[in-house]
Formats: sequence, structure tokens, C-alpha cells
Amino acid sequence: MDKEQFLGLYRHSLAHVLAKAVIELYGPQTQYAIGPQIADGFYYDFLLPVSVTSEDFGKIEEKMKEILKRRETWTRVEVTREEALAMFEGQKYKTELIRDMPEEETITVYRTGDDFVDLCRGPHVENSQELMSAAFEIHAVSGAYWRGDEHNDALQRIYVWAFPSRDELKAHKALIKEAMERDHKKLGPQLDLFMMAPSAPGMPYWLPRGWKMYNVLLQFWRGIHERHGYQEISGPVLSKKELWVTSGHWDHYMDGMFIVPGEAEGSPDTMALKPMNCPNAINVFMNRGRSYRELPFRINQVDVIHRKEKSGELNGLFRVQEFRQDDAHILVTEEQIADEIKDIMAIATEIYGTFGLTYAAELSTRPDDYMGDIEVWNQAEADLRSILLDVYGEGNFEVNEGDGAFYGPKIDLKMKDALGREWQMGTIQLDFQLPLNFDMKYVAKDGTQKRPVMIHRAIFGSFERFIGITIEHFKGAFPFWMSPYQVAVVPIRTEHNDYARKVVEALQAIGIRVEVDYADKNMNEKIKAYKTLKDPYILVVGDKEMEEGTVSVTIRGSKEQLHGVPLSAFVAMCESMNASRCLELMTRVPD
Repeated sequence: MDKEQFLGLYRHSLAHVLAKAVIELYGPQTQYAIGPQIADGFYYDFLLPVSVTSEDFGKIEEKMKEILKRRETWTRVEVTREEALAMFEGQKYKTELIRDMPEEETITVYRTGDDFVDLCRGPHVENSQELMSAAFEIHAVSGAYWRGDEHNDALQRIYVWAFPSRDELKAHKALIKEAMERDHKKLGPQLDLFMMAPSAPGMPYWLPRGWKMYNVLLQFWRGIHERHGYQEISGPVLSKKELWVTSGHWDHYMDGMFIVPGEAEGSPDTMALKPMNCPNAINVFMNRGRSYRELPFRINQVDVIHRKEKSGELNGLFRVQEFRQDDAHILVTEEQIADEIKDIMAIATEIYGTFGLTYAAELSTRPDDYMGDIEVWNQAEADLRSILLDVYGEGNFEVNEGDGAFYGPKIDLKMKDALGREWQMGTIQLDFQLPLNFDMKYVAKDGTQKRPVMIHRAIFGSFERFIGITIEHFKGAFPFWMSPYQVAVVPIRTEHNDYARKVVEALQAIGIRVEVDYADKNMNEKIKAYKTLKDPYILVVGDKEMEEGTVSVTIRGSKEQLHGVPLSAFVAMCESMNASRCLELMTRVPD
């Protein structure tokens, strides 16, 4: 048995122990639903006569430990549907699950001791004593709808961390604490980067500091794409229904779109906010006749798009309803597909590498709701698989069956952050369907009309989500080149303001983002404010610095201060750091 199987065995078994403990504590009227394993433990859903709070966690844990000490035997029993329904009479969720099972399915239950039984496929431990050394801790309770449907009963979901040893549980808790300290929903407002408002759920407001950083990333992104031959466009945010019907989004994605109804039901004036940029790129391509000489035809854009989400699924910058996707759509011949995708991967490697992030590729294949000809799908999947084999080699990429877009298979680019968490960022989607839907053509070398292939791709995924990830990755202490403000200047007294202005002008002249506090207030108060905002360098200027043409430098994360640094040397260092986009701050200024 490998580690994952072992974890599943004892976490799932502990979920039964939790259910038994809750029933013993809260009475036989307790309705218990499901209790699956998750990444760091398990949860179980209950309908209870009282609300469980954090104050109850300790007594539930003690009851679980008491049950384990009984060293009860676990017994697997196969039962008929009628026996199962009789066994769980009065348990509405269990009986619903039983009735939904296919007629031919074998129904199994597990008994823990003589007084608790749960509907389960297993496997489980043979005796509770096997769980005696398990390290577990209840850490949260939340609301959850039965089967995830908001029209069903509201249940209480109890979450438990569970690991084979106390050391592993301790390490996990330390990781959770670190993750909470990095939480972008906390750090973003603290650093004055963005805010959310109830009047616009899931639609972030970029504050001045955050908008500066957003534009730095956009400038960086634009520079790379200019070198790779992309042309940036901008297009409408609102388009008529007929456009989305042609693209297939109306049938396959309407639930995720914000609809603007026409004057009457079914009116041709019905419109929708765009959830994707593809039709804009298509309209630009079809604006006039195109020749094979123009292919690959690379269009990129960062227009605002909207996607409707359930309120419970919104999550800071990670899951929003309005965002700016770093989209690109490329029209190519079939012969150009491989080289173009390799070029996209080179762009991804350059962009992610700049942030110290590595990525892995995953091929996502045909979903159940696909549109188009299955033979075209098979060929597209084979093409992408061949490209990945060529770039990465056998066994060096994952295959995610059935997770492609409705119009074509895709390559997803996944990266890990400072906490080892994996994020799906970029995507490369091969699409034979939309060019067919819109009857896209180009004039081939032999003078005939041919249909291009469309490649959809994004590298950041969305600026919002990527910024959220980088906030957490860097814990708000961004590399020098992308920090909202790179240098803060603190004149000790108001008579040093004129020299502080010279420092600011010298830095601004080379494109450094600099802020300064000229107010007549305590120097330490100013320094503390800039440290809170995590500016990379804080320059203090007073009499000595003014006389010598120097600055005193406080480096983010360091308690030491560099004194007597020539202003010209500091300016040159900043210019060098900006150009190199290094991840680490220089701790000494070159002579």
C-alpha cells in the first residue's frame, strides 16, 4: 500500500469515527450525510439540532479519542437495497443515496463496534486501535448545502486535519499559518493594492498602488509580446446575442454570462457582456481578406471580461466576476501549429522564470459537452500530444481526460508557489471549431481559399488572479522591478525637503517609482509607514546627506542602514536592478 492509499484508508476511517462521536454527543436525531477524504484530512456533513462552534471542537476530539480507545472491530457487510433502506430508516441523506444507486450496484456498509453503521464502499481499518497513533485536529466548521445544491438542506460541515504523525500535523499547521500570513485578501488591502465593495461583488477596485503594479506587469507583458510578433487590439465589451450563438458560447456558456435583455423577449437586440475575447479577435481577422503571408496572425488584448459566478465561489482575486485576461488568439495553418505552440511555451518560460516560478504542462482532452466533429477532435488531441512529447518527452506531462474546452483540447500550464501550492495559470487551446463556425478563410499560396486553425492562449490567466498569486508568493514583498513604489524618501526635517526633491527627481529621471513624505512629522513615523507598505528601499536624508550628496539606505527586511551612499551610485544601482528584473534586493551599493 502506497502513502496515498494509506492516507485515504485512515482518513476515511477517522471520518466514520467523527460521525460516531457527533451522534453520541448530539443524540440519535443527528442526520449524517457524507464524509470524504480531502487533501489535508477529511470533513463530514451533518444536520444537527444545535450549531457547532469552535468551542465544541475540543469535546468532539475527546469523544473521538474515547471511541478509538474502545478498540472496536470494523466489519464490512454486503446488504440488499431493502436491507440498506431498513438499516438507515430515518436517515434521509443515506436513504437518498441508496435509492440513487444503480440497481446492479453492490451495496456495502461498515459497522464500527455494535452501535454504529455507515454506508460506504471502503476499505477501512480492521480495528480502531490501528488509528490510535493518528494525529488529527478539528479546525473549522462551515455551512454546506446537501449535494452542493443551494435548494437543498443547509448542513454543518466539520473539517478535520489528519496525518500519520504529530510531527506531520505540526508541520502542516505551520504551513497553514504561513499561508494565512500570505493571504492576498488580507495583504492586498493592507498594502493599498485593491479593495472589494458590496456594490460590485467579485469586481475588484484597483487602488493607486495596485494599479501602478498592474501597469508595470502590463508593460512587461507587452514588451515580450512585441518581440514575438503580436499585435495588440481592443474591442467591445458588449456584443449582440447572435455573435455568441455563432461562437457556441450561448449554448455552452450562457449560465456564465451577464445578459442584457432586449426590449422584448427573444428580441434581436439582446446582448451579453463578453466572457471571452475570441470573437473580437475573429472579427478583426475577418475585417478584410487575409493571405497566407499574414499567418501566423497573432492578436493579443487585455480588455475587461465578465463571467458570472455563484456568490459562494468568489474568492478575492482568485475567483472574480470582472477581470482582465492576458488573451491572445493566433490564426495559423496546420503546418504552423507545432512551431507556434513551442513559441508560446518559450514565452511562458520567460514570463514565469522572471518571477522565479516553474511550470509543468497538462493535456486536457475532449469533454462530454464538446461541439464539432469527433475526428477533428481526435486529430487535434493527437497533435497536442505529439508536441508535448517533442518538448517534454514521454512521462513528463499529465493528461487530464475530459477537461478540454467545448471547442477544442488544450494544454494547461501549472506552476508552484513559495508554499508548494499548484496553480493552473496559462492555457493553450487548439480550436478547429470557431474558424468553421465563423467561416474564416485566407488565401493560400496556390490561390485557393483555406480555413485557418485558431490557437487561444493566456500566460498569466488573468492579471487579477496572477497578482493575487504573486502577492502570496512574495508575501507582499515584491521584487524591486515590480513593486508599486520602489523607493521611499524620508527627509528628517522640513529643511531637508529641497534635497529630498533632488533625490526624487534623479530617481524619476531613470523611471524609478518613488514616493516621498514632505510633512512636518516624526522621521520614525514616516519610516514605519513605508516599511508597512514594504517599499524595497527607504532613503533617509538629513544635514550630512545634504552636504555630501549622499543618502542613507534602509533595505527591506534588514535592520541595518547603509550610510553615506553617493546618490549617483544608488541611482545607478536602481537602474541596473530595473533592467535585470532580479528577484533579490541588493544589500550593498556598488562603488
